[in-house]
Amino acid sequence: MKKLSMDELNRLSVEEFKQMEKTPLVLVLDNVRSLNNVGSSFRTADAFGLEKIMLCGITGTPPNREIQKTALGATESVAWEHIKTTIEAVNILREEGYTIIAIEQVDKSEMLQNFIPSQGEKYALIFGNEVFGVEEEVIYQSDHVLEIPQIGTKHSLNISVSMGIVIWDFMYKGKFLNS
Repeated sequence: MKKLSMDELNRLSVEEFKQMEKTPLVLVLDNVRSLNNVGSSFRTADAFGLEKIMLCGITGTPPNREIQKTALGATESVAWEHIKTTIEAVNILREEGYTIIAIEQVDKSEMLQNFIPSQGEKYALIFGNEVFGVEEEVIYQSDHVLEIPQIGTKHSLNISVSMGIVIWDFMYKGKFLNS
């Protein structure tokens, strides 16, 4: 066993990434205030070949030095757009045929491990503000609300960690991975 070199990783160029078929997932950031979390969302979206990111409300947008520090260039490969409000983004995505899923802790949430993505379906995953979470109005407009089960004292994960867990779960269960 040996660690792979950069050449052995077979990394795509930005143009190759833009041309490839994308995973039918869109990230929606609902008023995310941390530019590091925004940068992480780009890097994660690039890693899993997601369609795009919708940056809503106060969420920072590229070009920005703080976003770039964590994105490591993924702002150049991943499609993104800024939408004034998250509810507006939800309405746009619903018209485009996406199933809307908020990631939040609510009284009737479905535990992530119990949700099975349907083949051929397109999903929009909404991640909320670091303090206030996903807006209540957005929760009411969602088709599903998924929760990551936790057993510790905080019952709170950083958005970038939550994105990694949820997206990996979708990639695995939705059979979007090639190997």
